[in-house]
Amino acid sequence: MSDLSFEQMLDESFKTIHNGEVVEGTVIDVKEDEIVLNIGYKADGIITRNEYTNDSNVDLRELVHVDDKMEAKVLKVNDGDGQVVLTYKRLAAEKGNKRLEEAFNSQEILTAPVVQVLTGGLSVVVEESRVFIPASLVSDTYEKNLEKYKGQEIEFVITEFNPRRRRIIGDRKQILVARKAQMQKELFERIHPGDVVEGVVKNVTDFGAFVDLGGADGLLHISEMSWGHVENPKKVFKVGQNLTVLIKDINGSKIALSLKFADQNPWLTAGEKYAKDTIVEGRVARMTDFGAFVELEPGVDALLHVSQISHTHVDKPSDILKVGQIIEAKVVDFNGEDHKISLSMKAIENRTPVRDLETNEEEVPAEEEAVEEVPMEDAAPIAEEVSEAE
Repeated sequence: MSDLSFEQMLDESFKTIHNGEVVEGTVIDVKEDEIVLNIGYKADGIITRNEYTNDSNVDLRELVHVDDKMEAKVLKVNDGDGQVVLTYKRLAAEKGNKRLEEAFNSQEILTAPVVQVLTGGLSVVVEESRVFIPASLVSDTYEKNLEKYKGQEIEFVITEFNPRRRRIIGDRKQILVARKAQMQKELFERIHPGDVVEGVVKNVTDFGAFVDLGGADGLLHISEMSWGHVENPKKVFKVGQNLTVLIKDINGSKIALSLKFADQNPWLTAGEKYAKDTIVEGRVARMTDFGAFVELEPGVDALLHVSQISHTHVDKPSDILKVGQIIEAKVVDFNGEDHKISLSMKAIENRTPVRDLETNEEEVPAEEEAVEEVPMEDAAPIAEEVSEAE
């Protein structure tokens, strides 16, 4: 007969475990802050909430269920009450560190959720191992507010791995820079001057708008925003606005854009609308000492010389006219090739409709004196004046 007691024989029927050993077991009970695990030992293993997760407010019953299989690491074979103290969190962190070390050596791109926004950057978790991404490495542009990243999954690479000093650094910026460089390369390979492309307004300044073409930004200068005059780009465009733009020129990495499409050039039909002797209506756009420029339609300006404002002497156009005023005048000269039109208010100044007694129709009597036409070359070129005014 064996000299061993029943208790000794019972103990020998169970496996032996040691501190630091990884064991596998089955969940037999779950409380709000504790998990009880059958690990095939004479005593059950206990995993407290603090040894399961870093979240001190989580209810373990929502994460773990009876009969779940789990691996854990032995912290104490006997906690004084005969129970085995286990940790799930530290084992997961060790596995996570190993995963991070492999990713560091291979420069693998990892994806993980942002669990915390810190003063100097972001904290992400990979298999219970924390990675810190400094604010300067979060994006390729300055990020004023990092809070928008909280809860998001982001991509990064490990650039420094030193778990002993708890220093594991991630970098998201280099991924964005590399991808943009590739997109820029592909963009310049497929675009050419004269192409019409889609873009998104990225920034608006006093002199123009920068449009993201998907890999590089193009500049839409204020002078290329319309066939007409644009006073303030910020009143016309908004960040995030979609635009169909014309690639006017490519110079190295610089792309010049335009919204002045050739088929929409108002001068294509100006000859029909503003032929000589036509009575037109326009808005006084700007004035100089020698005359006023009248906008007949966006992109088509005409010169009203000071001598053609009235039969009476006019020293300066501003003595009679105001910017924004709508006037009526007669076209006295049209030069489609040079995009120049001359107007005269004097030509219709004394125009008084009379009624023909026989036909009962209104007639405009012929002018008693011929209107002196001002040669176009005597007035400053409109193009130069527009350039100066802008």
